[in-house]
Amino acid sequence: MQRVCFLLKVRPERLAEYRERHREVWPEMREALSSTGWHNYSLFLRDDGLLVGYLETDDFEAARKAMAETEVNARWQAEMAPFFEDLDGRPDEGMAPLTEVFHLD
Repeated sequence: MQRVCFLLKVRPERLAEYRERHREVWPEMREALSSTGWHNYSLFLRDDGLLVGYLETDDFEAARKAMAETEVNARWQAEMAPFFEDLDGRPDEGMAPLTEVFHLD
């Protein structure tokens, strides 16, 4: 299982709305994530807007590609894009995985 961690930056003036939007992620989005290989997926948000994402998957590039091909993802990314700073494209395209340097199992 591949562990993936990434960072994004939420605009400070949109933090409350970002949190609210994630209280009830669309059921079809949750299903698409699960069915395309995104497991144990979490988002953590700091008060200054730093967003840390973590997920586990068998193959991150395959999971990303499969998710990108879903209609629900296109709608979700279009709605979420205005929340982020410094993106050239969709939020899911701006996820640059961090290099894991230590893991305790």
